[in-house]
Amino acid sequence: MIGIGEAMGKILLADDSTTARLIVQRCLEMMGVSGDVFLHAANGEEALRILRSTDVDLLITDMVMPPLDGRELLRCVKASPKLHALPVFVVTSLVNDALEIELLALGAAGVICKPVSPPKLQICLETFGREA
Repeated sequence: MIGIGEAMGKILLADDSTTARLIVQRCLEMMGVSGDVFLHAANGEEALRILRSTDVDLLITDMVMPPLDGRELLRCVKASPKLHALPVFVVTSLVNDALEIELLALGAAGVICKPVSPPKLQICLETFGREA
């Protein structure tokens, strides 16, 4: 269960925008997620390299980022025996019902619509925590 206001462990933030990664990190910090290690990846390929070499407790990835986007990163994570249980949240400005259903069917723990804010992250993480 993901508890808000307590340490979640290592959190990997994958986005081709440094600013977007820092916004997500700051939102988590504003929610009281403290004592965590934030790892950053500029794309899905870099995220996979980190995931294969480091134990990570949570992945928050952008949807659109070349050369390996969030959908493909999610597929790779869920296809891996080592990583399949990792909670993955996908951040996107392209959210619609069909995309959200697809991402959840692929194994996403949740979909977060941009712009990211502490309340949006909190709702998503708490909903996942109740289902876990």
